[in-house]
Amino acid sequence: MKSNQTGFLRIIYATRYSWLGLRAAWRSEAAFRQELVGLLVLVPLALWLPVSGLEKLLLIGSLVAVIIVELLNSAIEAVVDRIGDEFHPLSGQAKDMGSAAVLLVLLMATATWAYVLFSHYL
Repeated sequence: MKSNQTGFLRIIYATRYSWLGLRAAWRSEAAFRQELVGLLVLVPLALWLPVSGLEKLLLIGSLVAVIIVELLNSAIEAVVDRIGDEFHPLSGQAKDMGSAAVLLVLLMATATWAYVLFSHYL
């Protein structure tokens, strides 16, 4: 449903919809919960590490990217599941591509953390 709100009221509605999306992901997606817990543990570590501001940004940004891509993957899965339960090659392909996106961003985040940590401590 398209909102006819404009200005500040539109921002309030958009924020509410975003909050509802985060709540839905927390309630229905185990991977989202795991990745969010990882973010909550690793962000303080990134802030504590004696690395440059840019490196802190890269560490935290890579974690936020994981959450963003997981939300997009969950949205794709929800839309595909809403369309129907019967198997269709394109439905499977869409879900597989979303999963591949999550895998790639997890590998990117792991590589970012490994590079920053190893460059400072080895």
